[in-house]
Amino acid sequence: MLALARLILIGGVFLTMVYVGLSLWSRYMRASKLRREWEDTGRPGDRDTFVQQGLRDYDGSVRRKLILGVYVIPIMIVSVIVYLTNFN
Repeated sequence: MLALARLILIGGVFLTMVYVGLSLWSRYMRASKLRREWEDTGRPGDRDTFVQQGLRDYDGSVRRKLILGVYVIPIMIVSVIVYLTNFN
């Protein structure tokens, strides 16, 4: 039981670090694309306002929610391995 608690704790910390890093990287890449789009479209309005609006739209997007797969997929894989090891 102690080994399971240690796995959950260490795995949770590791997956959280991966999630935060992936989220920051994805947000940075989206902001870069928005800045490039602002320059390519002839610079309509203020750049910072354009980027902030685009990032607000990104916050509600499906892509942002897909990043939560960082938690779901490894937990499912470990669960299947534990099940197959113990009950097959």
